[in-house]
Amino acid sequence: MLILTNLNLIDGEGNFLEGKKVVIEGTKIKDINADPTPANAEVTDMKGYTILPGLIDAHLHLGWNGEPNIETKMLKELLPMTALKAYVNAKNDLLAGFTTVRSLGDRGYIDVALKKAVEDGVVDGPRMKVAGQAISMTGGHGDMWLAPEVTSSGFGTIADGIEEMRKAARYQLKMGADFIKLMATGGVMSEGDEPGSPQLTEEEMRTAIEEAHKAGKKAAAHAQGTEGIKNAIRAGIDSIEHGIFLDDEAIQMMKDRGVFMIPTLSAVFNIKKHGKEAGIPEYAVRKVEQIMEAHLESFRKAYKAGVKIALGTDAATPFNKHGENAQELELMVNAGMDPLDAIMAATKGGAELLSMGEMIGSVEPGKEADIIAVKGNPIEDVSLLKDVKFVMKAGKIYKFI
Repeated sequence: MLILTNLNLIDGEGNFLEGKKVVIEGTKIKDINADPTPANAEVTDMKGYTILPGLIDAHLHLGWNGEPNIETKMLKELLPMTALKAYVNAKNDLLAGFTTVRSLGDRGYIDVALKKAVEDGVVDGPRMKVAGQAISMTGGHGDMWLAPEVTSSGFGTIADGIEEMRKAARYQLKMGADFIKLMATGGVMSEGDEPGSPQLTEEEMRTAIEEAHKAGKKAAAHAQGTEGIKNAIRAGIDSIEHGIFLDDEAIQMMKDRGVFMIPTLSAVFNIKKHGKEAGIPEYAVRKVEQIMEAHLESFRKAYKAGVKIALGTDAATPFNKHGENAQELELMVNAGMDPLDAIMAATKGGAELLSMGEMIGSVEPGKEADIIAVKGNPIEDVSLLKDVKFVMKAGKIYKFI
């Protein structure tokens, strides 16, 4: 039994509590503020630290780490090399305090394999929910290859029409996907389309979403343009990734249906910051310059309207690196989000989105002992979460400095 004592606590319900104890037994949180101290317990003084639930990054890609041109990397890199890098990236996420991550599409099902390796104790890493490969239309966002059968090189599976979509969704589930990822619109990092352009149809997406829901799983949509966002919502989607061009109707639709927004502000920010001089494709920089203000405004409007928000970084996009995920918290706060709400989006919100609220997302008895700590009060300075000092997952300490 381990007792973390003399600490401040953000408990996952938005409460900041001072002078508390957290009792950990095995992989679980046994008690909060137990008194007297149980005999034979190992006691660790956490004076000056604030404890909070392990953070959750609900949108990333494990196979890359901020390379300026991912397409070039995928063309030249052997799949086993990408898998090895994915392990390193996942470990860096864990050490940064992100004890749970959601992979939104990777090459050759490396995220499915890595999740299994972590669960079996082969390697250390965060808890994982994985999509396997995203599903896109021929020529759409995520289709980087001429031949649909070349599935080990890109991170997408191509499907056109309802029956192909049904088969593609079922195949992802067969291969171990925890949810289905759909490309509802064009995107920034795909040459030849625009973020606002609708791609997969409402009917195609509804088919895939029905397959996911039949299996008791969820579906996420890469959705940047207004029409594509609404198509995905009407089709029954569970989360909108990016949500760059949200209008009032789309926001109301999300509220009415309980659809999450995962804004991924880091992706756009880092492309704008580094630009084509750093090797980012010109078309991606151009698109970011066109959409950045709309993206921030959509996030602000959705937040003020009460849309459910979970933190996601899109780590892997240019200069958006694993282990630097907490930048997203700072960007959300800079865009107008209350610091405590940003922390909740990275903990309780993410746990709800991932259907893991019974296990993680708050520090309370019975939950898994996924706990992090920083020096000082992150509600007063959310940037402290960029320098996590203590990381515990399932009762095991991975970092303490």
